[in-house]
Amino acid sequence: MIRTILVVVALLFLQAVGSAQTVIHAGKLINGKDGKVHDEMTIVIGKGKIAAVEEGYLDPTDDLVTVIDLKDHTVMPGLMDMHTHLMMQHHKKIYSDKFFMNDADFALRSTTYAKKTLLAGFTTVRELGDNGTNSVSLRKAIDNGWIVGPRIFTAGKSLATTGGHADPTNGMKGSFKRDGTPVDGVVNGVDDARKAVRQRYKDGADLIKLTATGGVLSLAVNGQNPQFTKDELEAIVEIAKDYEMTVAVHAHGTEGMKRAVLAGVNSIEHGTYMTPEVMELMKERGTYYVPTLMAGDWVAMKAKEDDYFPAVVRPKAAAIGPVIMKTFAKAHASGVRIAFGTDSGVSPHGENAREFELMVAGGMTPMQAIQSATLEASKLLRIEDRLGTIEKGKLADIVAVKGDPIENISLMKNVAFVMKEGTVFKDE
Repeated sequence: MIRTILVVVALLFLQAVGSAQTVIHAGKLINGKDGKVHDEMTIVIGKGKIAAVEEGYLDPTDDLVTVIDLKDHTVMPGLMDMHTHLMMQHHKKIYSDKFFMNDADFALRSTTYAKKTLLAGFTTVRELGDNGTNSVSLRKAIDNGWIVGPRIFTAGKSLATTGGHADPTNGMKGSFKRDGTPVDGVVNGVDDARKAVRQRYKDGADLIKLTATGGVLSLAVNGQNPQFTKDELEAIVEIAKDYEMTVAVHAHGTEGMKRAVLAGVNSIEHGTYMTPEVMELMKERGTYYVPTLMAGDWVAMKAKEDDYFPAVVRPKAAAIGPVIMKTFAKAHASGVRIAFGTDSGVSPHGENAREFELMVAGGMTPMQAIQSATLEASKLLRIEDRLGTIEKGKLADIVAVKGDPIENISLMKNVAFVMKEGTVFKDE
């Protein structure tokens, strides 16, 4: 009775201040916080925020209040993908895109990928590497309501060393292999490292992404070697902290991973050859692991196709892809903190939820997998005070699937309802 009165009071308050309001009737609710499924719940929304969450289906008396019937659905917080690349989507001839597409072409195309991502239920993404300006402008366009897309936290241009995984001129002919600078995200030495972080801040980035080891899809032979010195890594982390920026680290090889964790980075992306020693270091230091299982699965599949990848890429894709699943299973079992991330842009945008299936196949429970994309992701982004759970006072980022994803995690691939800050973008 008391709870019913509180909800009515909340609705009356919202009406009194002239706020638009919505009531959601959720057949099942995963609030993201307590690891439970709650039956027959009501969520009250006003001014883009959650005003109340109460048991039972409570109906407002005011006809102006919108009631959304999700009684046949499981409702949960807006999903978060901690590793996307909205500027691109891999295809057979992607390595020539930069010679035939203007920055405006990339920007306009990225708007379609942003919309697909939001409609797949991902209301927040961490954008980890582009040409340095695309995702900053995309974030601005979405925030201003010019286009539809997820909330973006971007790293801008990834940091690399000369010839490293994110060196933009890798694989080009000699006359194009210019000597990159910190402005381009190319680091050689401690002073460069400091300047590169400050340049990302100047560019409008929210965080730092660096490539601590070789990579699979870059046009370079080694996919595992360490590519930053300890001093360079420590300098990047030091300056990032000064600017209140977190540091995400692409890493496949063990030594590069270890150096990055010891330097104090916030997350390891991919982590293919992570050893028990690195896992223990990550647990000690609270470093997150973002596994990107979809990327490994996708590149391994494409490596079987003749002439899909350049010759220098194909053996790396074939070798590294299958290992990621085994590493994930060991890291999860050991207790490493895990946040959801797909590396979408390698695999097609809008299919992000396939990662849930792979995480469950690797040993996570469905609830753990969902929390990795809600509560845990919000902690990695340091926004758990406003997102990641369905609680009073949080932003109204809410999604729903028909049925029970705890019984069948594959249902996450068919999000039927998407709300971002109180605005409904999808209701099927």
